[in-house]
Amino acid sequence: MTFQTTPKITFVGAGSVVFTQGLLADLFAYPELDGVHVALHDIDPDRLATALAAARRIAAVRGVKPVLTAHADRREALAGADVAVNMVQIGMGAATRTDFEVPERYGVRQTIGDTLGIGGIFRGLRTFPFLKALGEDIAEVCPEAWLLNYTNPMAMNVQYLSEATGLTRVVGLCHSVYWTVHGLAALVGVPFDEVTYVAAGVNHQAWVLRFEHAGADLYPRLRELAESDGQLRRRVRFDMLRRLGYYPTETSEHSAEYVPWYLKHDTEIDRLRLPIGDYLGIVAENEAEYERTRRAIAADEPLPVEGTGEYAPQIVHSLVTGTPRTVYGNVVNRGLIENLPSGGVVEVPCLVDGTGVRPTRIGALPPQLAALNRTYLSVDDLVVRAAVEDDPRHIRHAAMIDPATAAALPVERIFELCDDLVRAHGDRLQPALRAVLGR
Repeated sequence: MTFQTTPKITFVGAGSVVFTQGLLADLFAYPELDGVHVALHDIDPDRLATALAAARRIAAVRGVKPVLTAHADRREALAGADVAVNMVQIGMGAATRTDFEVPERYGVRQTIGDTLGIGGIFRGLRTFPFLKALGEDIAEVCPEAWLLNYTNPMAMNVQYLSEATGLTRVVGLCHSVYWTVHGLAALVGVPFDEVTYVAAGVNHQAWVLRFEHAGADLYPRLRELAESDGQLRRRVRFDMLRRLGYYPTETSEHSAEYVPWYLKHDTEIDRLRLPIGDYLGIVAENEAEYERTRRAIAADEPLPVEGTGEYAPQIVHSLVTGTPRTVYGNVVNRGLIENLPSGGVVEVPCLVDGTGVRPTRIGALPPQLAALNRTYLSVDDLVVRAAVEDDPRHIRHAAMIDPATAAALPVERIFELCDDLVRAHGDRLQPALRAVLGR
């Protein structure tokens, strides 16, 4: 990319204040980005004002002078943007609680509920109408912009953006690969910056394919730990390593939801210490943290300015300066992983520099890993088909295929659960998908 003027970065959903703060702390740490235009957008005026005040504080602490603007109008915020960062959560905490409370009445257990499972399905469905409108705005007012998506369910959302809006400069970003390898390096006693690694698969169910230090494979040490450490054996990810041969790149709480083996069984919940409903506590803490930030700003108290290591600021820096670096991105599979479906969204290493974001071809995954990823992508595809084709039956088909939902319920109850969630989410869904189908 060639920047003829000051780069403009638009944060959509900037009212996710705590996350916005972390991204801005990273962005403002780059001297080359001093003077960047950051446009903040949110539909909640209180959250937008809080985000703007926090941005000013962070800029002052970092000693930089960005152009900071706040916009209630999304198109105004996006006009002329070089990069748009999407962090919107449709329905906020109330909708998330619905995603847990309704399935709980059916005996469906969830831990996080934002990626796959019945919670992930409906989180995607209520996000799609917003994504379509966002894509249309980008196509009209900043068609050359890169859209960096943080909103879950990541793979569903990126696939939907590709199919429903035609946008091609879309990359989904998640910190799971980075922090997984960071944790593994600490576990085996090797500095993270000395580790060589490659991961690939799908978001929240990618796999560490290579994990090396000074040319030596570190997997034997991991497998030894998996066999010898009783506490590690009580983690889902180490259980999957022992049985599948590779380590998944998201937490045990997440990983348990994408397979049929764990959440259905009380013995497995106890053995692997699975925190049912864990995300509800995270939602409550996020809400409390926002209130603490708002009060601190009102009282003119200092705010923490801490970097996050997130990929979006790194990508912006590379696009602006040409600095090459590798990040992990979620992109449409066009021959990148040959034994996963074309058109699905995969997570792979991506080279970023001044020319853009270019994903790396991985080849084939080990067959047992690809088999699990294909089930995940089948659910994603059916949810996207429901929206793109205006077909409410595919919502039920997705739930029937979903591993954790299918393990928990007979098919008639799956249909009833989908009907109840359709009623509960009401007008957040596109009109054709609000139909109640019965059994």
